[in-house]
Amino acid sequence: MQFKVIAALALGATLAAATGSPSNQCNTGSLQCCASTGKATDPAISTLLGSLGIVVQDVTALVGVTCSPITVIGASGTSCSEQSVCCTNNSFNGVVALGCTPININL
Repeated sequence: MQFKVIAALALGATLAAATGSPSNQCNTGSLQCCASTGKATDPAISTLLGSLGIVVQDVTALVGVTCSPITVIGASGTSCSEQSVCCTNNSFNGVVALGCTPININL
């Protein structure tokens, strides 16, 4: 089964272009802590997306890999030592999160 995620990723790319730098708000999706992020066209990420049956085309938004939700900012024990991102589609059980934009939870 293939997932069409072009619209969600396009929205994420638009937001990333609009902000230009990491913000401290996540208004368009869910806040995630990901082990790494990259473009869907990166070879390792492209292979992972393909193995999951996720089709993305002409999209430049970030993809988060090995992500877990960040539920409360500032509470003890809820830190992210990797890349914190705001993602529009994280329905892949943390394996990948799509349409991500960097976010600075320390602001």
